Amino acid sequence: MRLDVVTIFPDYLEPLNVSLVGKARARGQLNVQVHDLRDWTYDRHNTVDDTPYGGGPGMVMKTEPWGDALDSVLADGYETGSRAPSLIVPTPSGRPFTQELAVELSERPWLIFTPARYEGIDRRVIDEYATRMPVHEVSIGDYVLAGGEAAVLVITEAVARLLPGVLGNAESHRDDSFAPGAMANLLEGPVYTKPPEWRGRGIPDVLLSGHHGKIARWRRDEALRRTTANRPDLIERCDPKVFDKKDREMLSILGWSPDPAGEPYGRFWRRTHGVEE
Repeated sequence: MRLDVVTIFPDYLEPLNVSLVGKARARGQLNVQVHDLRDWTYDRHNTVDDTPYGGGPGMVMKTEPWGDALDSVLADGYETGSRAPSLIVPTPSGRPFTQELAVELSERPWLIFTPARYEGIDRRVIDEYATRMPVHEVSIGDYVLAGGEAAVLVITEAVARLLPGVLGNAESHRDDSFAPGAMANLLEGPVYTKPPEWRGRGIPDVLLSGHHGKIARWRRDEALRRTTANRPDLIERCDPKVFDKKDREMLSILGWSPDPAGEPYGRFWRRTHGVEE
């Protein structure tokens, strides 16, 4: 995978040289190019922003530097054999970044990131490049940062770990929170390692039993327990078909019931002291 980042703070992307992403770069599994947007400015002050049309506070990033920068990045990528680019625009007004989207992006050969500052990039830039490639406007959460570089780091790490050969164990992400399949709408439960006792605290006996079926059931129950406690909205959105008989029994213990007005085992709702929520 090729990954380009255009930014006015290249040093912010230094963490891409460490940990899994850094190792993937060293092994040639990930080709990361970081570009300084100010290299495409032509005035003495290297200006990348201007006041917004219509008035209001803040500044807006200008079309000319972004257009020239993206044209240059695309030309270089095509010359070096890259293909099928996708533009990733980190923005709090974008679609939520999810594990599902991380999987989708991990299958793309070339990602170009445009982390903005100030009030964002002139909209015409996004509209222009949407005619040339898929554009994903992505939000990593319901909050606002000073710039999009932190989002680039988040998205890159989530995507890079899914690339073949990046993780030491290819099965490591199978049971992650939100992993496609059985864990698609669940949070992973607690995990334990040696020693078996620490400061008077042991580990659940089932994990020492060697009974793989019971261990798998315990992990599933703990995932349900954690999800209902921390992210009940995920349970409410779940397709009821993802829950087997044992799942439904655990959900009932945790205070959840299927919608009696829906299809058999309809979507679940939470009981609270006998009152439907």
